[in-house]
Amino acid sequence: MVNLGIGSWPARRVMVRPDSVAVVFEGRSVTYREFEVRVRKLANALRACGVRHGDRVAYMGFNHPALLETFFAAGSLGAAAVLVNPRLRQAEVEYILGDCGATTVVFGQDQRENAAGLEAELTGVRTWVSVDGGGPGEEYERFLASGSEEPVDEPVEQDDLALIMYTSGTTGRPKGAMLTHQNLFYQYVNALIGQDLRQDEVHLAVAPLFHIAGLNMMTLPTFMLGGTIIIHRQFRTPDADLSSVRGFMVGGSPLTERMLTTWAQRGVPVMQGFGMTETAPGVRMLEPRDGRLKQGSAGRSHFFTESLVVDLDGNPVPAGTPGEVIARGPNVMKGYWNKPEETAKALEGGWYHSGDIAVEDEDGYLYIKDRMKDMYISGGENVYPAEVENALLGLEEIQEAAVIGVPDERWGETGRAFVVLFEDAPELSGDEILTRLRERLATYKLPARVEVVAELPRTTTGKIQKNVLRERA
Repeated sequence: MVNLGIGSWPARRVMVRPDSVAVVFEGRSVTYREFEVRVRKLANALRACGVRHGDRVAYMGFNHPALLETFFAAGSLGAAAVLVNPRLRQAEVEYILGDCGATTVVFGQDQRENAAGLEAELTGVRTWVSVDGGGPGEEYERFLASGSEEPVDEPVEQDDLALIMYTSGTTGRPKGAMLTHQNLFYQYVNALIGQDLRQDEVHLAVAPLFHIAGLNMMTLPTFMLGGTIIIHRQFRTPDADLSSVRGFMVGGSPLTERMLTTWAQRGVPVMQGFGMTETAPGVRMLEPRDGRLKQGSAGRSHFFTESLVVDLDGNPVPAGTPGEVIARGPNVMKGYWNKPEETAKALEGGWYHSGDIAVEDEDGYLYIKDRMKDMYISGGENVYPAEVENALLGLEEIQEAAVIGVPDERWGETGRAFVVLFEDAPELSGDEILTRLRERLATYKLPARVEVVAELPRTTTGKIQKNVLRERA
């Protein structure tokens, strides 16, 4: 094969385990042989409507086998897949599709309204394909069936672009992180080594596949090994039998003691990780055996990824000293699409600068403190909102918490906390919360004010919008 990229994987899998189950969705199983035929036909259908090497093919919708088929079909042609968050509003989707210059858009049933509204606006999109029928363009199964079964083997190199994933843009317009076939390959190798996956693995893909972690931490590494991917759109079964589960992967923020205890009582190992879209996403991994011993840690570096904690001049800091996390390795992005200045800043000196503040202990375990932009200085002392938020979440009545710094005439800045109580929690005032916090935090870390609110503003990826809270304050 002349295709050295991810798009060749279905054909390579067929040579090894053709009759193993590749994907299960809504009770229907598809073998690797069947999956490869579908991807090949879809690729030929895309090629027939003008998709070429270097083009962008977008998919917007929730978890569905068509997302994986579109990803592999685009890759087999040397085109880049662009996975669009289906929770975005029409104006946000319009910006992303226009920015990346997508020529083809495949969309789910939940995106019919967006697609209908965008068809006339995005004149650069030549082809619209509806997964569940309805909306503009062609119906997915009919479109796929129109493609020939002719083998597809386009020359694709490891440095070619495979995937563009847009960041959630908490401070401005989303940026498209450009990930090459090499970036993805080494991310999957990191995941296979760090998570001890097996050839007979059965992975429940319930995390959003349009997010970098949902796609790249377990789903595609499982495909690489020839395991089975069970695709779910959502998952809420508190009484499920977990006896067959070997482990769960958790990211986003460290697990609280309460959550660790809950998982331990269910007898399920939990792996925790730290990363971001720009690193595809793995930077650090905490193994289940270290979950209690190193509670709150993001773990140690992945096998092929270096990460350091540095000062403002880029020099490594001693253990226990806060600094910025930087990372480099073959999984780190090529840059931001159409944003050379932001790319140069993010990849200065050959390292990706995360903007996350952390400390590393004597054993090399990383502890994330906060975002650099979120830290504030009160009375000359650095205060990390994440530390205050963790203290708040330690109170059993509090479900969610967010802390920001606000100007103060005396101290320069002080903290303002916003909390959401559990539905069944007794009423709790801000002053009562502050009183209990005094037992947990130094005085300078205490927020000057705590507000109990019904909900916290979030982006479509679930990140708390602290810029909105600052406007409120």
